[in-house]
Amino acid sequence: MLYDFHTHTFLSDGALSPLELLRRAHQAGYQAIALTDHVGVGHLERLIHEITRDCALAQERWGITAIPGVELTHVPASAISEVARTAKELGARLVAVHGETIVEPVEKGTNHAAAQSSWVDLLAHPGLLSLEDAQLAAANGIFIEITARRGHALCNGHVAHLARIAGAKLILDSDAHDEGDLLTSDFAHDIARGSGLESDDTTTLLEVNPRLLLKRLYG
Repeated sequence: MLYDFHTHTFLSDGALSPLELLRRAHQAGYQAIALTDHVGVGHLERLIHEITRDCALAQERWGITAIPGVELTHVPASAISEVARTAKELGARLVAVHGETIVEPVEKGTNHAAAQSSWVDLLAHPGLLSLEDAQLAAANGIFIEITARRGHALCNGHVAHLARIAGAKLILDSDAHDEGDLLTSDFAHDIARGSGLESDDTTTLLEVNPRLLLKRLYG
């Protein structure tokens, strides 16, 4: 089974409509997928409304667990928890935060703000994550991403190492922007191995933790 909690459609910088991405994921054997388009505050309500309707339709007709979410991207660190709360209140099932990847000028303190917010579910591609923030994420039940995305993946080994020390839960996501980015089982295992994870840790990453995150989202 394939799980993916970080993807993008043409509602932000992806190539496909929400329904087309959901259909392609279903055909690729996905069990669950979250649509997490980039968002700030200006179009938060509109985006959540649109993807929630498409996710509901895909889940009803195709049986795929389709999760309406957002990725808070380049939001000021001091506003992250407030915006995450608003997103949840508007109906976003999953809130991811665009972490401090080394390939973009993300504001310093973003990882810290995300890791301590009770409204955030996932810290995406956190780059040179600190041990303190990994420990905060672990304490608050926030999942930390191992990413398949080019550039962002450069720090996967560092992230996996610190998460292991801190006891934080890791999730593998595609950060897909088109159908070619969607995960396959073989590629997911290759990313896990390339991050320095052993067999048992890979099973936890790909099978156990996704089910735990779904339980967090849906109770």
